[in-house]
Amino acid sequence: MAAVSERIVGYAPGVYDLFHIGHLNLLRSAKEHCTYLIAGVLSDERAFRNKGLDPVVPFDERYAIVSCIDYVDEAVVEDVPHKLDVWERHRFDVIIKGDDWKGTDRGDKLEQDFASVGVTVAYVPYTPTTSTTLLRRTLARGPQQLG
Repeated sequence: MAAVSERIVGYAPGVYDLFHIGHLNLLRSAKEHCTYLIAGVLSDERAFRNKGLDPVVPFDERYAIVSCIDYVDEAVVEDVPHKLDVWERHRFDVIIKGDDWKGTDRGDKLEQDFASVGVTVAYVPYTPTTSTTLLRRTLARGPQQLG
């Protein structure tokens, strides 16, 4: 009889605004750390509180995009102020963030908070070539003439 694999639930939170290759890379890499991946899509209100900017793409559209990604087993709204509140709802085993968080004050706090409930933090490679910030800057410049 074959051994049954242990179910490991992962949680990958994000705004996922202007969905791009960096988001796809994060979700692909996140799936390598779990058998069941939950993607937490921040509500418009939470996104504004975290980033200080309204998302370009409204929540319902960001949620629809993320929920259709093959690596994602379940998409959920993240509408609470603390990640531990999300854990109370979904009881994941590992939270996944880009490695740009590793060694930062925010990353260290995340590790400390989740250690208290036995959740590990997995860092996956950050994609430096494309980010929502870069896309926003490009959009803000407006149309450019070619040639």
